[in-house]
Amino acid sequence: MRADEGISDPPVIVDRAGLWDAEALSDIAAATFPLACPPDATPADIETFITDVLSSERFGEYLSDPARVVFKALTRGDIVGYAMLIGGEPTDPAVAEVVGPRPVAEISKMYVLPGHHGTGVSTALMRAALDWARSEGYPGVWLGVNQENTRARRFYTKHGFTVAGTKTFTVGNQLHHDYVMRLIFPDRPTGNHTAPG
Repeated sequence: MRADEGISDPPVIVDRAGLWDAEALSDIAAATFPLACPPDATPADIETFITDVLSSERFGEYLSDPARVVFKALTRGDIVGYAMLIGGEPTDPAVAEVVGPRPVAEISKMYVLPGHHGTGVSTALMRAALDWARSEGYPGVWLGVNQENTRARRFYTKHGFTVAGTKTFTVGNQLHHDYVMRLIFPDRPTGNHTAPG
């Protein structure tokens, strides 16, 4: 039970992020990524990953990449979470084997600040991600989630994702094991799709 139960949560607005959001998104990534890591991830490895992958400079690159889309979730005007999707062929052969019809979109990142869990932010981001993938003609989406992250797996399952396989994920010097989860849209045919241009 949340301490503020009975108090209505502020509305969540999900919008496309722009280059001007790079620093704020990097700050949220640095605050949320460690929470999704397995217990044996070392602080040094987590810090290396944040520096290499989640810096404001890297978010600037992500936001400029035509193969990616980044959504930001705002409550009371503050960014409290984000989701990043990547269109195209998976680079990991283990993933390519199990994700289903092509082309496919990856939900590469989806994180929400801790104080906003259970307030509808994650659901709003997921809805925006799935709506975007459908509107772009993708027959489905996939994501990787750490095998020990029960909370996240439960959330994805609730939204229709199923485990299709496994993959590895490197954080610093450590190799972690993820489930590959996918969602094939039931209202989409399974052949003849073209990736968005």
